[in-house]
Amino acid sequence: MQHVILCLQISLLLSSFSYSMQAQYTSIFSFGDSYTDTGNKVILYGPAAADLWINKPPFGMTFFGHPAGRLSDGRLVIDFIAQALGLPLLPPSLAKDQSFKQGANFAVAGATVLKTSTTSPALYPQLAVAGGAVPPPNNISLADELGWFDAMKPALCGSPQACKDYFAKALFVVGELGWNDYGVMVVGGKSVAEAQSYVPQIVATIVAATEKLINDGATTVVVSGISPMGCAPGNLVLLASQDPADYEPDTGCLKGMNELSRDHNAQLSQALTTLGGRYPGARVTYADLYGPVIAFATAPARFGFDSALRACCGGGGGKYNFNLSAACGMPGVAACPNPSAYVNWDGVHLTEAAYHRVADGWLRGPYANPPILATA
Repeated sequence: MQHVILCLQISLLLSSFSYSMQAQYTSIFSFGDSYTDTGNKVILYGPAAADLWINKPPFGMTFFGHPAGRLSDGRLVIDFIAQALGLPLLPPSLAKDQSFKQGANFAVAGATVLKTSTTSPALYPQLAVAGGAVPPPNNISLADELGWFDAMKPALCGSPQACKDYFAKALFVVGELGWNDYGVMVVGGKSVAEAQSYVPQIVATIVAATEKLINDGATTVVVSGISPMGCAPGNLVLLASQDPADYEPDTGCLKGMNELSRDHNAQLSQALTTLGGRYPGARVTYADLYGPVIAFATAPARFGFDSALRACCGGGGGKYNFNLSAACGMPGVAACPNPSAYVNWDGVHLTEAAYHRVADGWLRGPYANPPILATA
């Protein structure tokens, strides 16, 4: 009998702990680019979205069973975070007739940190030449996303104080940003060193956005670093080198692009630590996207993957299965039969299986400190 009572007490304790985790946040507001976008890019495309290659099968095949505004076969990190907190999947902020009381996603595929002619969001403009329907150069920057957030506030809370009270119970996620800024520069012909010179400006802009959210009332902000750009199949094809010394021996990824990613992340992490010190009432968390993805590339089998550097969906064949003229979603381009065995989905973005592992590392550790689900 005592054993039964003890088991019941443990069960009640675990249930209470689970509930406290889910009740910790009442809403989520997120920003970012295609690693986080849940449909804004498709909405921005307007009536022509039906012909948009990122809005065609096999996108969404694993979880949704159809394209769902996400550049993956299924859920993204932000989706797994919402589910872990017991909240609905975040609707894109540009959706009509939608309640945003439990959160909104302002991220847009192709979004940049800086809004300058140097960083046009048309990361792979050659796609237009290839004859596929491509997203328009909306030139959406982080500042635009913050502007949409400000415009939404009156529908969420009636006064500055009410907003502070409301946002204090929300989780804010500043998702991956910077890839498009750097990617456009390097793919467009700039050297890695030239792109790297923009790191301080890009990091400062992300940190300023984080500080703005804190001043708006956010008490918990999770800010993502960028993934190892040198491990993306698209970059491995577009930036291919004949010199073996340009590749990491343990991963096969491009050294220079990964060095750029690490520099960005190191500066961002340090700047966020400094920012958090200025706001002791807020919790500012740096979320590592580089660490898990480089681990996948180093030892894919350890994480249940057969391939880390080959795209699941693409018509390129060869080592990386990436071709601008046969991108995922274009006519005749198929996906691999088992996306969960792949890290990379389409040459740039990750599969649901990879995003799931990243999300788990952010929620419970070790890729976020403190983890999102930490109580203190």
